Amino acid sequence: MILTADYHTHTPYSHGENTIDENAARAKELGLKQVGISDHGYTHISLGIRRKQTESYIAECKAASKKYGIDVLVGIEANIRGLSGKSDLTEKDFENFDVYLCGNHIWINHDTAADFFLYCCSNVFWQKMLKRPPQWLIKRNTKAYINVIKNNPIDAITHLNYVCPCDTLEVAKCAADYGTYVELNSKKMHLSDEQLSDIVAKTDARFIINSDAHSASRVGDIKLAQEQIERIKLPLDRIDNIDGRFPDFRFTEFKKHL
Repeated sequence: MILTADYHTHTPYSHGENTIDENAARAKELGLKQVGISDHGYTHISLGIRRKQTESYIAECKAASKKYGIDVLVGIEANIRGLSGKSDLTEKDFENFDVYLCGNHIWINHDTAADFFLYCCSNVFWQKMLKRPPQWLIKRNTKAYINVIKNNPIDAITHLNYVCPCDTLEVAKCAADYGTYVELNSKKMHLSDEQLSDIVAKTDARFIINSDAHSASRVGDIKLAQEQIERIKLPLDRIDNIDGRFPDFRFTEFKKHL
């Protein structure tokens, strides 16, 4: 299995250690054809890119692309803002980005006060308790994931289940229906072998594998996810950013009709 592109990398625009140029240089060194710079979305309270930085963000991606001769894509890892499925990108933002990732993060500007307490604080509480979360919370989280996929042209859901336990099978079914990828995140495992096996066996969901690199040294590092793929014998033809293949991203198609 050879990685074609890594679409989930961070820089100091959110909380990565290395610059866009350094991430691109590492991607070039590894022989990747594309690298996505996907810093945290605008509503992340302390670790997100700010709208006023967008112009320089785009300029640095374009400069790195020209310098290294690979596609350095302007991406974002947007935030799920609550039960309604709102993200922190609006249609006015779409023209600025090439790749639209989205996932759950903790300390963000949630859609409503109720979302902050019932969606954010409840998830953090149950994680700290190290106990099985109640069914009402799993149902609520599942609804938030499904709504964000339905209501936004998201390319991939990142680190599914991260501080947000859900019915992963139902979320994957929705992702398959809407053409959104399920990310195989190689920074830390959030899907158990059993959950991932069920998704593979019972849905038509497709996958991309990403490093979620927070330093240039980890760009293209898919070791953790690859080990899980091998354990559960996930068919490699279900992963669309390896062995010379490129994903059919939903966001790109959506923007053609704006």
